[in-house]
Amino acid sequence: MLCDDLKVVALLLRMQLGYTKYCCFLCEWDSQDKKNHYVNKLWPKQTSLMPEEKNVISPPPLLMEKIYLPPLHIKLGCMKNFVKGMDKTGHGFKYVRNKFPNVSDTKIKEGIFIGPQIRELMQDKQFDEDLNVTERNAWLSFRRISNNVLGNHKAANYQDVAQELLTSYKAMGCNMSLKIHFLGSHFKFFSQKIMAKSVMNMVKYFTNTLWLWKSGTKASGPQVCWQTIAGH
Repeated sequence: MLCDDLKVVALLLRMQLGYTKYCCFLCEWDSQDKKNHYVNKLWPKQTSLMPEEKNVISPPPLLMEKIYLPPLHIKLGCMKNFVKGMDKTGHGFKYVRNKFPNVSDTKIKEGIFIGPQIRELMQDKQFDEDLNVTERNAWLSFRRISNNVLGNHKAANYQDVAQELLTSYKAMGCNMSLKIHFLGSHFKFFSQKIMAKSVMNMVKYFTNTLWLWKSGTKASGPQVCWQTIAGH
């Protein structure tokens, strides 16, 4: 079993990293076809990861069925694209910059935040007021999906919550990343995977993996860790 960021998933599936044309392991989503990202949800299915085709380097040692997508990484990705899509001359963006003076301008412009910082902004009413109408709609959608889909609670209308986020992000002009693509085109797979394992089970799993890594010798430690990740 593997529960990790999509970049790590791509690495273990022997897919090329970086800004590649086909970076989704479930479908042939064209990351460069930006005009159709929010229009087309149905992309040709990725039937098999064949070497030297669709950015696949070599046969993957991991089955897709063993992949779990952690909600936190999807949440961080949504936050990143929201901030990158903000009006850099607007009051909202200036407020974020002033609120986190110890965070570099580069990280703020790129929307790189951690969980506690995101929660702090969610509780900040002044931030809501400083956003323009389009940004506020997208921010409220992000808060709803964080609380009702990507958190411990799953709302009955979770699909509507996800669609609301996509609509508001499109109106704001946010680029679609691979993580947002999963919310739009593979939400059923995504929601089933994140709900299949509780947070406590994930923590226990990674704790055991880390213990195996640290307790193994230099020769066998990496092998034991890989076997644990791959589910062997």
